[in-house]
Amino acid sequence: MDATNLEKRSWLKGIIPSGLLSTILEIAKLTTKVAKDDPRRLIHSLKFGLTISLVSFFYYFNPLYVTFHTSTMWAVLTVVVVFEFSVGATIGKGLNRGLATLLGGALGLGANHFASLFGKNYEPVFITLFVFLQAVVSTYIRFYPKVKARYDYGMLMFILTFCLISISGLRTDEIFDLAKERLSTILIGASTCVIVSIFVSPVWAGEDLHNLVAQNIEKLGSFLEGIMDESLRKSENGKLGRASLNSVVVDSKSCEEALANFARWEPGHGRFMYRHPWKQYLKIGNLTRLCACRVEALNGYLISSLINQAPQEVHEALSRMSAQAGKALKELASTVETMTSSSSKINPQIASLKIASSNLKSILKSCLCEEYKNILQVIPVAALLIDTVASVEQIADAVNELSSMANFKRTDIINGVDGEPSNENNKNIEQIAIVDIPSVIIIIDEETDKVVSR
Repeated sequence: MDATNLEKRSWLKGIIPSGLLSTILEIAKLTTKVAKDDPRRLIHSLKFGLTISLVSFFYYFNPLYVTFHTSTMWAVLTVVVVFEFSVGATIGKGLNRGLATLLGGALGLGANHFASLFGKNYEPVFITLFVFLQAVVSTYIRFYPKVKARYDYGMLMFILTFCLISISGLRTDEIFDLAKERLSTILIGASTCVIVSIFVSPVWAGEDLHNLVAQNIEKLGSFLEGIMDESLRKSENGKLGRASLNSVVVDSKSCEEALANFARWEPGHGRFMYRHPWKQYLKIGNLTRLCACRVEALNGYLISSLINQAPQEVHEALSRMSAQAGKALKELASTVETMTSSSSKINPQIASLKIASSNLKSILKSCLCEEYKNILQVIPVAALLIDTVASVEQIADAVNELSSMANFKRTDIINGVDGEPSNENNKNIEQIAIVDIPSVIIIIDEETDKVVSR
């Protein structure tokens, strides 16, 4: 097979220059990679081609062309600028364009009529004044955060439509017919985009946001579960783990905000009801990034510190605590992904995590007087890990809020009936809850380098 490929390449080199051939091969590899990374991209391209072909029929059939004349081109332009990858983005742009065209056209007609009352000599002056005022006001409104996030495209279309209608009235007497034709063709193009986007292999921004938040929690849990393992941190697998953690910290915020904005436009679909609490996903995403930042700081300190010189008991406590935090995050990720709520699984994990944190404080307190020098190296690691545990608890609270707001399915079972946790799980939770371990506060005096605990 390799020999055959070599023969084909040598034959192609005889016809196509080597530089051009390498460029063609690179483009072919890139094309294949893009399709493999997300097959929906190829489907989206086909959907776009279908939509613009359907709208172009207005130019081919004389009855339709006679009705709208050259304004038919506005339907094609609308498809080009409105059709987006997800349903929410397409609906948002379509509604923005339609409503902005309607409002801008109506105000443009009004401005044109009002200016005509002052006669032909003063009409251009008043039209220019109206265009200036609406451009200033509309552009300033675009800086409002909520308008910038959801209606920026609509504001641009409003400015464009108002200027076109009001200024065109100076040179034509059929301004009303012109506005009606443009509004009709824009609505036809936008509605065609929305129909194809919803009914032909739809891509839901809300579902993408849901999966992204769950995947980020899962990545963070997997990384945290093995962070105390020195072989993981020093091996190539550890570097890959840090790369995935950077994607949680750096790359996810803008993507989540964009998806949440698009998801608000989408109708109810599948597991996601109308007015689904998309803002809660942003809250969970922010808490996940906060936890990831603390884990990143913890990982950086572990690489440079002498953690292995700490007492074995302390090292084991740190390992158990990080592993328990990782398991809790994985369970929370599963809860979000499957949209099922099970207090019999989550509550014991969080309770065990609190016990591990208390155990670590107790062990540090007992070792302070005996092994002062070695414990001093562990104190920053322990403090960061305790902060990480607090972040995990905040994520758990936010996920519980989401499960309540979105009506996640309850999977707790009691005697074969969905509802409350079983008696056995309740006993386990009660046994965990009665453990009483004193906390310890560690203070380091910067002048004397003495450690004081209480």
